[in-house]
Amino acid sequence: MTDAPVHPGGRPTKFTEAHVEQAYKLALLGATDKQMADVWDVTETTVNNWKNAHPEFLVSLKAGKTTADVTVAESLLNRAKGYSHPAVKIFLHEGKPVEVPYTEHYPPDPTSMIFWLKNRQPTLWRDKAELALGGTEELLAALSAASERARNAG
Repeated sequence: MTDAPVHPGGRPTKFTEAHVEQAYKLALLGATDKQMADVWDVTETTVNNWKNAHPEFLVSLKAGKTTADVTVAESLLNRAKGYSHPAVKIFLHEGKPVEVPYTEHYPPDPTSMIFWLKNRQPTLWRDKAELALGGTEELLAALSAASERARNAG
């Protein structure tokens, strides 16, 4: 006999308590549910079933994903704004290593700014303007009048 829990009328589950911590760590690394399923040699449907059957698993998975998202968002914001951090350069002086502390500066990055703004304020920063489809007749009349004025002006 096996000690693994059995689903009613089904095969033993592959879920163990170790999956709770593993889910958190894999989510921190940016793994998707499908990638986690591959690590555990189960289907993505099984991972979704584990979320329903084991609340501690779902909480751990969400916590890992949220922590990873916050870390990346903070890094993106810092890159968009520019930032500085302490660093150390190591030189050889008379055959001995010498550590020299300094501050490393990173200027604001326009690509990061654009990405941030397009995602945080899409109505203000989207690439394409949306045209309202109503009022086509008025638009055509205005274009025709402008065209007529341009011909008469020349």
